[in-house]
Amino acid sequence: MFDCSDEREPLQFTVGAGQVITGFEEAVRGMEEGQEKEFRIEPSEAYGEYDEALTQQIPRTVIRSDMEIQEGMMLLVKTHDGQEIPAKVAEVGDEQVTLDMNHPLAGKALNFNIKVIEA
Repeated sequence: MFDCSDEREPLQFTVGAGQVITGFEEAVRGMEEGQEKEFRIEPSEAYGEYDEALTQQIPRTVIRSDMEIQEGMMLLVKTHDGQEIPAKVAEVGDEQVTLDMNHPLAGKALNFNIKVIEA
């Protein structure tokens, strides 16, 4: 389980506005208030397939020297146009660090159990 709204406000979105992943939006389409549903979304309709091309080795020297780098930690990587992208540290070597810029849920099928509170 990666998310649950039992202890907080339910997720609110407008169907067709592109605010949630495609597969979720399609599964909710046509549901009525009070209706419950269980469904599975394949990676292609969620966060995409895992893409090896989105892993990159960088020299350790380009990371701040005061930062202790550990596998599994998240970093923000700045692109050439100034955009910041989250990246997971996949491997730490003596001279190189391997960053994984795939979404954490890329390549995973997602299972949902939802109830429409208000339509």
